[in-house]
Amino acid sequence: MISADDLPKLCEVEETADRKTIRWNLHEYQRQMMRSEKRYILVLAGTQGGKTSVVPAWLWREIKLRGPGDYLFVTPTYKLLQLKALPEFLKLFERTLGLGTLNKSEKVFEFSEIGEVLMFGEKQNQPTKVFFGHAQDPDSLESATAKAAVLDECGQKKFKLASFEAIMRRLSIHRGRILMTTTPYYLGWLKKNFWDPWTSAGRNHPEIDVIRFPSTANPWFSKEEFESAKAMLPKWKFDMFYRAIFTRPAGMIYDCFDEDIHVVKPFKIPPSWQRRFIGNDFGGVNTAAVVLVQDPITEKYFIVDEYHAGGKSIDQHARDIKNKTPNSFQITAYGGAPSEDQWRTEFRKHGLDIRRPPVADVEVGINRVYSGFKQEKLLIFDSCKFTLDEVQSYTREIDDLGNPTEKIEDKETFHLCDSLRYIGSHLFGGRTGEWGGVLGA
Repeated sequence: MISADDLPKLCEVEETADRKTIRWNLHEYQRQMMRSEKRYILVLAGTQGGKTSVVPAWLWREIKLRGPGDYLFVTPTYKLLQLKALPEFLKLFERTLGLGTLNKSEKVFEFSEIGEVLMFGEKQNQPTKVFFGHAQDPDSLESATAKAAVLDECGQKKFKLASFEAIMRRLSIHRGRILMTTTPYYLGWLKKNFWDPWTSAGRNHPEIDVIRFPSTANPWFSKEEFESAKAMLPKWKFDMFYRAIFTRPAGMIYDCFDEDIHVVKPFKIPPSWQRRFIGNDFGGVNTAAVVLVQDPITEKYFIVDEYHAGGKSIDQHARDIKNKTPNSFQITAYGGAPSEDQWRTEFRKHGLDIRRPPVADVEVGINRVYSGFKQEKLLIFDSCKFTLDEVQSYTREIDDLGNPTEKIEDKETFHLCDSLRYIGSHLFGGRTGEWGGVLGA
């Protein structure tokens, strides 16, 4: 096991009167990471394989190459930042090399004048700062024009695609490089955006490097522990956490979803396809919607557009959602929980007639959407990237034995899946509602 206290084993510092020289003791895959010249470097590592502990080495080298300026260090949650990533960083940058200090209130590490001399050979006119943020706080990712970024454990479900895109905006001016390190927790945006293009390019992509290694690549990791985990854990869990292999996790709600079947390239929708179906999820910060069309011949439904926004009036939300469908089309919209009649009333006032879904039970709604996927009657345009990410990361919590429970993991974050459930309960389950009566089409 490698932790912050083991950092002297990873590097040796030789000091002279005016400089410090670092010699890194890296295993084979860590050296591959350091040698990569690609813009996007994805490191998939088994548990305790030595990914987080070597991240500060990559960032130190990147700052030395790219020069003074702003840099980003991002984790999925504030807790993970505090427990692992930040101590590893400070062990090297502050305690071992003495390059500067951390402003704890602002979560920014700033190089001192001495640190600038040690890093660049002389004092610089432009300050060098490392901004620490986490993916659950988008504001923390919008504060710098960065030259490079580290995303630690970015494969966790709390690290949303929207957070990654916020980071890309920070790197756009300098076309900064990104180091992404993680265990492959689920089949989501990380796989689709990096693993899949890399493998499709014969593992020789012009901008992407993927470096994958098991826990045993770390010379301090016990081979006996590896074999014990192999013997005791479900295969999916062992492959994911100890071999760093993308696999379909237990508890995946739409486990019948297959990218080869259910994801299609956008196409021009024929004029004869006149009807549009909208599912809505309400919220002051997270108002969401999915837009579907139906092929009247095959009776297949296609999710063709998506919406997710906050900080707007209901009038603005209604206009923006309606703008995703031409005025001449007939719109059928369902959304919200039984208790959210006031939301439906407000949207109706602003021209979007959203009805109560035909069922209130979450599991019944999920089962109806599941049937749409299972029968291959529900397909998704690959341009609906946030919906795709949610569908593939929508899972149940796992108990200590590795078995799925009834509870949906982080349910409150899946606004597009909720939108799909509301409209799907109408499209794939008949027309009789739980509240009585026959619902209109």
